[in-house]
Amino acid sequence: MPKSSSAVVIDPEAAQCCAPIAQSRIPAEAAGTLAQAFKALGDPIRLQMMSMIASAEDGEICVCDITPAFEISGPTISHHLKVLKESGLVTAERRASWVYYRAQPGLMRQLSALLDTNA
Repeated sequence: MPKSSSAVVIDPEAAQCCAPIAQSRIPAEAAGTLAQAFKALGDPIRLQMMSMIASAEDGEICVCDITPAFEISGPTISHHLKVLKESGLVTAERRASWVYYRAQPGLMRQLSALLDTNA
């Protein structure tokens, strides 16, 4: 009995379903930094905190304003803010007994640019 051929011919135009979202890939170092930031924002509480910090009227917000917005313990609030700080998304400045957080606009622009499909 003759064997049938099971070779598959792929049309090169059909193989690419859509245009690439970027013309080139970002450098490995930048990818590592951005991945760490995206990972930090992957937690719903940290995403909400980042939203509060980034939209603060004076460009910064005191931890005393963040804490009452969540029904979690103080140490857990501190942990989430530490993750945001370690990822480079925010800076912290101690003033007396309070800590003020400020978003890092450079990293925020990089994240935004990476997600902007119209760029």
